[in-house]
Amino acid sequence: MWYLCMFYHRLLDYRKAEVESLAQLFANDEEDQYKTQRLKWRLPLHHHPDSPFHFVDLPSEDVARNVANRSILVKGMYELWGEGGSYEELEEAIRSYPDERKLPYLEPDSTFKINVDTFGKVISLQEQTQRIHGLSYIPFKGRVNLKSPEHKFWLMETDDYGVNNGLPPIVQRRIFFGREIGGADRKLLPTYQLKSRTYLGPTAMDAEIAFLMANQALVTPGKLVYDPFVGTGSILIAAAHFGAMTMGADIDIRVVRDGRGPDCNVWSNFKQYGLPMPIALLRADNNLPPWRTGLKEIFDAIICDPPYGVRAGGRKSGGRKLMKGVVGPYTVPDDKRTDHIPSTASYSLVECVHDLLDLAGRMLVMGGRLVFFYPVVREDDNVNNSFPEHPCFQLIATSEQILSSRYSRVLLTMVKTSQYTEEIAEEARLKHKDFKENHLKWLEDGNLHSAVFSPSDLPLNGAADAKTSKEPKPKYRGKYV
Repeated sequence: MWYLCMFYHRLLDYRKAEVESLAQLFANDEEDQYKTQRLKWRLPLHHHPDSPFHFVDLPSEDVARNVANRSILVKGMYELWGEGGSYEELEEAIRSYPDERKLPYLEPDSTFKINVDTFGKVISLQEQTQRIHGLSYIPFKGRVNLKSPEHKFWLMETDDYGVNNGLPPIVQRRIFFGREIGGADRKLLPTYQLKSRTYLGPTAMDAEIAFLMANQALVTPGKLVYDPFVGTGSILIAAAHFGAMTMGADIDIRVVRDGRGPDCNVWSNFKQYGLPMPIALLRADNNLPPWRTGLKEIFDAIICDPPYGVRAGGRKSGGRKLMKGVVGPYTVPDDKRTDHIPSTASYSLVECVHDLLDLAGRMLVMGGRLVFFYPVVREDDNVNNSFPEHPCFQLIATSEQILSSRYSRVLLTMVKTSQYTEEIAEEARLKHKDFKENHLKWLEDGNLHSAVFSPSDLPLNGAADAKTSKEPKPKYRGKYV
């Protein structure tokens, strides 16, 4: 059945991917799962693809309700009773809507509320009241209850404002009326906002993005979620909110062990929200994973934001020079072990992502999801969509977030579809070699940080060029890093 989906007007490229993932999560049986693998979408008349209004075909009202209630970007999901370019057309459409669909929600013993929402303009409370009174032709027999009604109805209106205000163009006014099936939890993001969090690092993931990543990974109670670049735990907090068991690792022992004290660390972030504590937080190197030989397929999802050098570059174990006269591996003296901080070396994004895919191939269960961010170059306002591949995985969703006029990061959602074997590992190594040689020279040769933050007329491959330029650096235009 077709439902009207109204999105919040932000993170436009993430919207459909989130709904499609959640529809898979809440599909009731194999037939519903098949239907939700590639949902059908269509736009209202005269609407731009960036419009907050879309029609989506979902298997059932239960699926629509669960998707809307769990989603971060869906403002509401509605059974549409009528639409039109004017209130006269709207009335004709509502009167034509089948009575058997309307009457169960208009009974005398029911309670209801009518809300008015607009996109592209603001109307006064008096205007809202007038619009509600204009719906008197709908035979409501129940009582109005503004606080906790059984049924909520929405009158939604777009304006024919043209194309000059930065919003998606609408060439003709459109009005919708429908029954609310479900809506987002509007208290979720304010509750988890970073500015009120106990412990933050320089690359803490924004709460909204962290919850979107958890939705893409189909996080549910009882699943085990792993973040190999855990930092201060923002992604795992979102996963724990949805009931998952969590586990994280970071190469910086000061983050996972110490934080900023006993009451200001990763653990205190979970305590702040009353969430289950992680099963473990490891000091571990993504380049040298700590798992014993033969251990595999234990995680239901791996969700992470690999370091790609905008605020913090990647690090791996190594880098310490041998002491004079010492032959062989460096051994930490016994009296230094308590406060010892292991040395690290530079860790390129190419190598980091290869290791991440190999880890996910080994450690994810079949059907498990790998969700991570990946930086890309923009050419002629288009994304260079050469993404890393692995024979164990199928890429099912890409969602772009613009960092600057020339660079973006893309949220990649992959599903494990093949068992990890030695033959697969060798095929993956060859894919990685080809990818490194043909697609990522700009990341290896250049400096992503200076390329993102420096003026567009500078060369791509010179941090020194950026430093010697007399041109002022533009302000960062992305919301998140």
